[in-house]
Amino acid sequence: MKIFVYVERKVYFCSDYSLINMNTTLKFSLVSIVSLLLGGCQPTVTEKFTPVNKDASPEAVQLLSFLYSIQGKYCLAGQHNFVSDLQRYNDAVIAITGKTLVVWGSDFSFNAIGDSAAKYQHCGPMNLTVPFDSCAFNGRSTEELRQGMIDEAIRQYNNGRIITLMWHGCFPTEGDSCDGSSIWAMENRPSPEVWKDLVTDGTELNAQWKRQADNIAGYLKQLQAANVPVLWRPYHEMNGVWFWWCNHPGEDGFKKLWIMMYDYFTHHHKLNNLLWVWNTNAPRDIPNDEAFDYELFFPGAEYVDVLAADVYRQDYKQSHHDDLLKVGGGKLIALGEIGQLPTVEQYEAQKDWAWFMTWGYFINRWNTPEMVQAIYNHPQTLTLDKIDFSGNVYRIKE
Repeated sequence: MKIFVYVERKVYFCSDYSLINMNTTLKFSLVSIVSLLLGGCQPTVTEKFTPVNKDASPEAVQLLSFLYSIQGKYCLAGQHNFVSDLQRYNDAVIAITGKTLVVWGSDFSFNAIGDSAAKYQHCGPMNLTVPFDSCAFNGRSTEELRQGMIDEAIRQYNNGRIITLMWHGCFPTEGDSCDGSSIWAMENRPSPEVWKDLVTDGTELNAQWKRQADNIAGYLKQLQAANVPVLWRPYHEMNGVWFWWCNHPGEDGFKKLWIMMYDYFTHHHKLNNLLWVWNTNAPRDIPNDEAFDYELFFPGAEYVDVLAADVYRQDYKQSHHDDLLKVGGGKLIALGEIGQLPTVEQYEAQKDWAWFMTWGYFINRWNTPEMVQAIYNHPQTLTLDKIDFSGNVYRIKE
């Protein structure tokens, strides 16, 4: 039986009371608070590390508290699943390791249209078959696919998993269906003038973005109604050069897009179940595939709950881990997406990753069973068998 008590922006976790789900902060008399504190409440999250949304749901607060409780000690195992086949890579993990992941990820995605659709299958457009299957249109509607993902996320949460969602979004003028080059814009990214229109309230382009965002918010509200907290990581890899939202550094760049979405979802849509995951790419200097320094795109600690990096090509430089910690000032860091899993030596040297999430087909296509088993069986890794989710409260089993 659990309850959360908010006292002067500190969160106390009480072991002898039931978790009460409500959207408003619990208010107690001074006598009641003292009684609870004397009864065994222990501070678990300081003011510095409560969610950036001051109205965050109790479930979101508790999830963040749990993540801080494992910081530097454990890393949660996670796996991405494409919206067109929501179980495939969960099942692949179980087949390889005999274990069940904790962090379940998926994508609001987009519909790939045009003659080049197959070129973008690798990222999982929702209207195509899963990457590396024979490429075909699956004939399912946007609404059916996204609703299926939400229903599956609720089911996964009720089974003790932590939910992380992302959004490969078309440029706002195109809604949810576009040629993949609308997303992978490369050198055809928006000009400074177009970008200014996008992030300026009242312009037609900004209104188109709001209509696009309204659709996503509607699905996230279903999760909120089901008391499901979400590690929300929109517009990932913004420090790279490939997506339309990439490589817009500085005060007038990506920072404005992030803050615009944060404000719109938090204050307009009242989405209080989101923990905001600012998800970069690990910096690299590969011609036409660069990723630049984290801090050039950081919107500020007041808008970010978790800082994440995506690592491919097994590029686990220690600086990717250490520099992200510095940018966040000690806030949580995570591996938002990975291709190949780290070696045991790399894994043990980088202890502050809160979770890793392997990208779809990488788990059994570019990782050997031995690589996967080495990390999943490592004492640093938390899989579902080590998590107690009774009362919808995350803890490590004793």
